Amino acid sequence: MSDAKIILDTCIVSYLMRGGPLAEAYTPHVQGRLLAISFITVGEMYFGAEKAGWGEKKRKILETTLRNFVVIPYDHEIARCYGRLVAERARGGTPISFNDAWIAACVVRHGVPLVTHNAKDFMNISSLQIITETA
Repeated sequence: MSDAKIILDTCIVSYLMRGGPLAEAYTPHVQGRLLAISFITVGEMYFGAEKAGWGEKKRKILETTLRNFVVIPYDHEIARCYGRLVAERARGGTPISFNDAWIAACVVRHGVPLVTHNAKDFMNISSLQIITETA
């Protein structure tokens, strides 16, 4: 695994964008690293803006923020990982949301850590390293 590249969960992008104590808690994990996000996170961030009825100024800030990340696009290997992860979790009796499964598939496919504040959403996934500030 590369120490230089990490993938951020949607919650971390949101914290970094808003600032505050949670952003500060995760800053040491992101400083000096190549920051990537899944194509799913991009969609989730736009959904959040739509749901909250953001105006033009906040949407421009979102656009600028998203340009700071490498966006991992869909590919066939990610799709294969997605299918395996969803089936694995279902067999284990702990289903995973579709969006979390896509994010996890991106992480597993690229073999880098995931930074998330929602570690419980990604538990029991083989080959997934989690960086979190939650207990």
